[in-house]
Amino acid sequence: MIIYGIPTCDTCKKAIKALEAAGHDITFRDVRAEPLSDSEWDRLLAKFGDRLVNTNSTTYRGLSNWMKASEAEAQLAAHPTLMKRPVIDSDGKLYMGWEKSTQTALLGGAQAGS
Repeated sequence: MIIYGIPTCDTCKKAIKALEAAGHDITFRDVRAEPLSDSEWDRLLAKFGDRLVNTNSTTYRGLSNWMKASEAEAQLAAHPTLMKRPVIDSDGKLYMGWEKSTQTALLGGAQAGS
């Protein structure tokens, strides 16, 4: 299982802790230190579209109007931390965020919300 995010993200930390506690083997990919390739971004964008961009983030609010008007792909290439986090790849299936539905899918009903 691969978790894409940044190490300072509290939501990423919660996801990692819960998944490891449930016995999952986690590989963490820091999108700032190890930028994603074009094909990796393409895969995530094909699944999530422009929802992949966290428009509520401080980083997004600081973007120029020109950058805000650009495509999600350009925004993420220039500012990888704009990615809504975490993105989790579990055996080829992609999940975004750490909402109840993601927790249920990856942890099962009994452990979700812990």
